[in-house]
Parts: sequence; structure tokens; C-alpha cells
Amino acid sequence: MATKNNQANFSDYVRRFWKLFFYSFGGVILFFLLASWGFFGKMPSFDELENPDTNIATEIISSDGKTIGKFYKENRTPVKYEDLPAHLVKALVATEDERFYEHSGIDARGTLRAVSSLGRSGGASTITQQLAKNLFHGEGSKFLPFRIIQKCKEWIIATKLERQYTKQEIIALYLNKVDFVNGAVGIRSAAKIYMNKEPKDLSIEESALFVGMLKNPALFNPTKEKRKEKVLNRRNTVFDQMVKNKVITKEIAEVLKKRPVKINFKPESHSEGMATYFREYIREELKEWVKNNPNDDGEEYDIYTDGLKIYTTIDSRMQQYAEEAVSEHLSNLQKEFFRRQKSNPNAPFLDITPEETDKIIKQAMKNSERWRVMSINGKSDEEIIKSFDVETKMKVFTWNGERDTIMKPKDSILYYKHFLQAGMMAMEPQTGNVKAWVGGINYKYFQYDHVGQGARQVGSTFKPFVYATCIDRLGKSPCDMILDAPFTIPKGDNNDKDWTPNNSDGKFRGLVSMKKALANSINTVSARLINEVGAPAVVDMAKKLGVTANIPNRPAIALGAVEITVEEMVAAFSTFANEGVYVKPQLITKIEDKNGVVIYQSTPETHDVVNKDVAYTVIKLMEGVTESGTGSRLRWAASAPSNFLTGVPYNIKGPVAGKTGTSQNNSDGWFIGMVPNLAAGVWVGNEDRSAHFKETSLGQGATMALPIYGIFMRKCLADTSLNVSQKPFEKPANFSITVDCAPEPSRVLDSTAIDSTAVPVDAQPDANDVGI
Repeated sequence: MATKNNQANFSDYVRRFWKLFFYSFGGVILFFLLASWGFFGKMPSFDELENPDTNIATEIISSDGKTIGKFYKENRTPVKYEDLPAHLVKALVATEDERFYEHSGIDARGTLRAVSSLGRSGGASTITQQLAKNLFHGEGSKFLPFRIIQKCKEWIIATKLERQYTKQEIIALYLNKVDFVNGAVGIRSAAKIYMNKEPKDLSIEESALFVGMLKNPALFNPTKEKRKEKVLNRRNTVFDQMVKNKVITKEIAEVLKKRPVKINFKPESHSEGMATYFREYIREELKEWVKNNPNDDGEEYDIYTDGLKIYTTIDSRMQQYAEEAVSEHLSNLQKEFFRRQKSNPNAPFLDITPEETDKIIKQAMKNSERWRVMSINGKSDEEIIKSFDVETKMKVFTWNGERDTIMKPKDSILYYKHFLQAGMMAMEPQTGNVKAWVGGINYKYFQYDHVGQGARQVGSTFKPFVYATCIDRLGKSPCDMILDAPFTIPKGDNNDKDWTPNNSDGKFRGLVSMKKALANSINTVSARLINEVGAPAVVDMAKKLGVTANIPNRPAIALGAVEITVEEMVAAFSTFANEGVYVKPQLITKIEDKNGVVIYQSTPETHDVVNKDVAYTVIKLMEGVTESGTGSRLRWAASAPSNFLTGVPYNIKGPVAGKTGTSQNNSDGWFIGMVPNLAAGVWVGNEDRSAHFKETSLGQGATMALPIYGIFMRKCLADTSLNVSQKPFEKPANFSITVDCAPEPSRVLDSTAIDSTAVPVDAQPDANDVGI
């Protein structure tokens, strides 16, 4: 009887066990079904799995295929599986998911081991599960019930991802999604920021470093000195896993472990890196472009998240040489500027009243970030102004790097007003392709763009427009003789007073050729020429050359009393190198969407300005400037002396057409030079026109701007891969204008011995007659 009862009880236990098992199993199945149906929250659709919603950075790509910058909310740039080094993939699998190629999204063995050890043996998440988490919900919840639901959803999504993608695609998706901290989202950004290279170029130890970071990127951050040992140990753990999974031998691992952790950390930001001013200029252009060019859904492209590829005309090598040239020259010239200002009680300003100085400082205060923030926070103008006299800890720009200091914000304004600024652009005349663009000396501290944004007085760089007009309309030749003597243009319809320009050296040479007059930037000759051809004709020529500035219809424009941007001046000069055809500067060649579909293709804008003969004649005139005129220091050989005034010897031997320019009081120094396939222009000056060198020997274009051009060209010519021409400009067929002039005697005449009509003794020089 007892035996029968025992058997009945056992059978009852068995039935209860299987009932519980099937109920539990059914409950788990139901739980997973409810999760997959979205009962516990929305699950990704098929389309979302096919096209995961990730923020992809827009890349700015140079003409030679280099990424020179990005626009982003998350600094992520996808890379294809085939562009990943094999040792990176093997290290990842060996460390994060040993059976990655064996399972279908969930590693059953690893899960059972984790459950049986209550998690002590490590996590059981596969690479696919980690990808699912990163793509669709991010960091796991710390509240256990929610975390269980999230884990369930990860499993479901992981199995769907395995059906949707190949193993290689999952690897690439995962590495493209991981945040490696310090603004590096995805393996390509990480490789660029930490190692300054592409992923395919990573060494095995660098790959192991990144795989090691995956466990906890913030903890194993290689930029933190205090965590150096942790980072090294974690990297070496990856080597151990690679040995365990027979990826490398133990002997190789021991060699690799002895190698120190090395990084080449170069953080990427919108205000640092290469071509910062150009990138900002492009950003503003793109903001306008997206408004007028919607995507297929009728919506605006997002330049920060849509992964566009902006192919630009910039050459990364020329851009580097241009930035180096600006830095090399101005860092030296700035020292001299500071030295000269030590004896100036109103430094850095000259020839202005204390009231005018105070006005400049107050305007700078109102334009500052400090004023903006304090105003938003409800501070009164009086409170804000007082704050500028309170000493504050700050970082300041120096040519030797950022410096921590304590300074009154008002004093920092005066400090920054001392700095010489620069704008430089290089362009290919035949295509309009802009090859280099340097808008200033440091975008982080000085964000005003002196290439495309800032127009400054051009001085004598305007004179070639006057000469070109006379050659085109009056049929003049470079060898025509013009009288250099005191000359006055009486007041008239477009001249409200008598105008008598002076030569910068105060001397007169009598009869000189037009070529010599331009080479030596003789003001009286330019005045006679504009008087002969008429100011309206010169204005018309400038407009045809792409100048959009409002040019006054007055004779004084002959000496450069006009404000024009570097961009427009370089494009105008390029017209003569391009046989008289103006080409609008091109910055972007094409734009692709994230799938590689071309959504914009540039078309050059061109128009004829002068014929080939006139263009070539103007070129020959400007060659005289660098052969024997104000730009001749470009020819100085290596044996010539070198200092901050002359710059290093440039030893440029091929033909160069160019022109220097200096505005009144040395506020603006210019040089624009051209070889057959490259034109480049440089402007140098302080932010405020009242801050400048007192001495013309220091403030003239030949000292401030020409050395930058010389350094840039020397570097470009040394880089034979750039193919910068050193050949002569091509002479048009059947050219008949005389351009090779007979030698002229050097002479300086007493102005009283020259017969010059209508020259009143009390005639006042124009305010813009430096003209060199």
C-alpha cells in the first residue's frame, strides 16, 4: 500500500515538474513573442534594420583625396569591411566573441556559462548583441526588470541582424558605431584622432589598443596619463586572447607586449586642424545650398548627420604649405611689431585720439563672447563693462602655443589688437579651382575670414587694372614712354577737389616706360593713365574682372583707394594668366550623399574680359615687377642675407608676374603673384587700420606680404608632385605688341626742372598715395 502511495506521489511530482517546465517554457516563448510584437516597446522595423538610423559626419575632401575636415554632431565616418586590417578583426573576435562565426547572434554556450556562474565568468553578449544595443537603445538600464526586457529585445534584434547582414557587415557596422571617446565615434575617427592614420594602416598593437578600449572606452582612454598602466595591461590582455584563439603565437605576443603604447593624438574640432577658415566658409555655403536642394523626400539635407561627401578643390599639400608660410613669416614679423610698440603710449594704435581708442575698445567689448553671455544672463551694460577690469584666468594665443595667464579681459582685447592678421588664397587660373585658403592666423582665436569675408584697401595691386584698361582701350604698349613728374587732375564731375598724388619715395624720373613705371609702382604715371582713359573705364574693367565692391568713380582709385577681398583680387589677376577669360573661383567640385550618389556637380562660371594679346601684355608688365621692381626679392639666391625684413632667400627662377601693394599709413600690405598654372594672393595687416607699422620699410607689401608668397612658392616648386609650372607664359599666335623694352637709364630729376602744366604749389596729396 505504501509503495503504491509512493509511486502515486512520484508520478504527481513528475507531472507537476513537466507542467511547470512547459508553462515556464511557454512563458519564455510568450515573453519573447510579446517583445518581438512591440508589447514592451517599439521594435525596429525591417527598414530600420536595413538602414540603421545613425548620425554620420559630413566629410570635406581635398582634391588629392584627403579628409581635411568634418561637420558633425557625432564624429562618425563609416568604413567598409574591406578597409579594416585583418589583425583588427581577428583581435576583436578573439577578445569580444570567440564563437562569432559559429552562432547566429546568440552564443548559447556563453549564455549558459554566464547564467550558471551568476555572471562571474564574464558577460555573454555577442558582437551582434552589442551592435543591437548600440544601434537601438544604447546603455543598458540598471533597473533589473527593465534590463531583462532590454536583454530580450537585444536577442531578438541580434537574430534579425544575423539574417539581414553578413558576418563581415556586422563587424563593420559594430566598429563604425562604437564611441571611442574624445570625439571619436567609429573606428575611422578613432584611427584619425588617436593615430592620425586610416584604419587600414593601423599596426597590430594599435588595433589591440582599440579592441581593448571596447570594454570601457572612458576607463581605458589612452590620453590619460594616470591610466597609462591600465591601458597597457588591457591591450596586452587582447594579445593573450589572440594567443588563446591561435591568431598569433605566444612568442609574438611576448614581443608585442614589450612595445609601449604610442598615440599621435590630434583631436578633431570645427576650430582646429587644416583649412579651418575654408571649412567654415564652406559650411555657410552649404547652409544656403541645402535650402534650395531638398532630398528625394522633399526635406533639407542635414550637413551634420546625413554623411555627405563634399569634394573640394583644395589641395591638402598646397594648403599645408600656405598655412606654414603664413606661420613662418608672421611669427617672426610679429616679434618686431611687439618690439616697436614698446615705445608707443597708445599701443598698438597710431595717430588716433584717446577718444577714438576708447571707442575701438568699447566696440570690441560689445562684440565679445563675454558680453553676449552676460547680456543673456540679464546683466546690465554697466555691470558687464566693470567685469572687463577684473583679473581673470584665461588662455591666450601666442605664436608658441596657448598660454595660461591671468589678465583683465580689457587688457586681453588690447593684446589681441596687436596681432598681425593675414589672408591668403591660391587658385588655378584655367579652372578657377581654389587650391589653398588661409583666412587668418588661428581660427580658434581669430574667426574673421580675411579671404572671402574681409575687404581691405588694395593699394597698388589695383594699378594693373588701370594699365590693362589703357592697353585694351587706348592700344598702349608696355614700352610706351610716360612722364613721371608732378601732376594734378583738376576737380570736376567725379573729382570734388584738385588731386595731386605723390610718389612714395618723393622722387620723379622724367620719361619712363609703362613697364618700368609699374615695376616701380610710380603713382604719377598711374594718375596720368587714369586721367587719359577715364575712371569709368577702369571701374568697368574691375567689374568685368569679378570685383563686386562699390568702386568710386574717381581718379584716386588708380592708387588703390578701394576695398576688395583677397578672393576677388586673386580671381581678377588670374584672368590675365588665363588669356583674358575670367573664371569664378570654384570651391566645391561635387557633393555625394551617404550612398555615393552625386547630388551636386559644379559648373565653372566664365566670361571674356580682354583678348589674349591684351592679357599677355599685362602679364609681361607684371613680370617686370618681379624682375627689377618692388617684387624682385623673389629672385634673390641662397647667398642673399636673410632676416624678418627680407624673409629667407626664395631663389625663384622661372617667370613670375606679380604686384605689391601698400595702403595709406602701412595699414595693408599686399602681394599677388602668378605663374602659368597658379595664382596666389596675400594680404597682411592688423584688425584695426589704426594699428600698423609706422615705418614703410616694415609696413609695405614687399615686407609684410611678399615673403609669405615666396615661402609658399618655394615649397610648392620643391614638391614636384604638384606640377607647378616654371615655364614662360604662353605667347599668343601672331602677337604684335612690343613688350620687350630697350634698357632705360636710371635717373632722378629735380621736379622744378620739369615742365608740368597745371600743378598748383599748394596741391595736397591724396590720402592713399603710398602706392608701392
